[in-house]
Amino acid sequence: MNEISEKLDLILRVLSVQVGEDRSVTERARLLKMAGLDNQTIADVLNTTAETVRTLTTHLRAKGGRDRGRR
Repeated sequence: MNEISEKLDLILRVLSVQVGEDRSVTERARLLKMAGLDNQTIADVLNTTAETVRTLTTHLRAKGGRDRGRR
């Protein structure tokens, strides 16, 4: 069972890198959060801390309401 979990973690990391390789850490954190990943998993993928991810995604939620129609 542990081997399956490790392989799934590896697949998650590879896919996460491919999805946002040309994006900023903030945008990648947002995309991964929208995909349903928890802060610790996102932090592991982005090589940062869960606290940093929380800060980045909290900032985006607060900012999102103002910028939603600007793209």
